[in-house]
Amino acid sequence: MLEKIIVPVDFSQEAENALWFAAEIGKRKSVPLSIIHCLSESESRSEEEKKIKDLKEKLTLTFGSELACDWELTDMDLVHAIKNRTLNPMNHLLVMGTKGASGLKRILIGSNTVRVISEIKTPVLVIPGVARFSDFVKKGKNRVVLASDLEEIKDESGMNFFEEFLKLMNEPKLRILNVRPKNTTLDYEKRLLRKSLISAFGEVADTEKATVFSNNILHGIQFYLEKNEDTGLIVMISKDTGGLFQRHFTHEMAAMTHYPLLILNE
Repeated sequence: MLEKIIVPVDFSQEAENALWFAAEIGKRKSVPLSIIHCLSESESRSEEEKKIKDLKEKLTLTFGSELACDWELTDMDLVHAIKNRTLNPMNHLLVMGTKGASGLKRILIGSNTVRVISEIKTPVLVIPGVARFSDFVKKGKNRVVLASDLEEIKDESGMNFFEEFLKLMNEPKLRILNVRPKNTTLDYEKRLLRKSLISAFGEVADTEKATVFSNNILHGIQFYLEKNEDTGLIVMISKDTGGLFQRHFTHEMAAMTHYPLLILNE
C-alpha cells in the first residue's frame, strides 16, 4: 500500500512539473506528499524556506486542502534524505523531474537521478519537463511499455507496486517488450516468465508480448516507441546484478525523455 509520495525539488520548472504530477497521483490515491529540498552551501535557509512554503501554498490553491503535504529543508545529501524517510521503501514512491530534449538535442539523465536510482529501493517515477499528467491519463496515451530482459525476478514487491500503479491509467494496454539480437530465440525460462507476466497483469490491463530485434536495446526501444505513439509510460527494472537498466539507461536517452519513466528496483 502506498503511504507517501516523496518529491525532491530544486525550484526549477522541471521539479515543479514533477511536483504537480505527484500531486495528481496523491489526490487520486489519497496519499500525502512530502517535499524535500537539499540545501547547498550557497543557499540561505530562510530564502529557501520561503520558496518551499510558496510551493506548498500553490499546491493547496490548485488541489485543495484535502491534499496532505509536508516539507523539509535538509543539510543531508539527497540519497540520505530519502533513505531517512523510507524505512519501508516499497510503500513509497519517489517522483523526480528531469529536463527533456527536443529535435536533435541529446541529454544524459541527471547524475542525481542515476545515483538515487542505484542506491535506494524505492520505486522512482522520472518525469520529463514536457510530460503532463493530463496526457498520462488519456485513453489515447494508455500504452505502457515494460522493457524487460526477462531475467528471473527474485523480489516480486516491485511487480506488486506496478500492478497498483497501472490502475491510475485509463484502460491501460501493457506490452511486455523484449529487445534482442536478430536470429535469437528465448529459452524456456524466459518464455515462461513472459507468460507469467502476461497472466499476472491481465486482470488489470490488456496485456500482450512485444518483440523488437536489435543489437542495441535503446535503439530497439526507440524503434518500438516511434511505431506506437499512444505510449504514456515506460517501465524498467533496476537490478543489483547489472541488468538492462545499469547497462543501458545511463546512456543517451533523447528518444525517451518525453515519456514518464517508472523504475522498479529489485
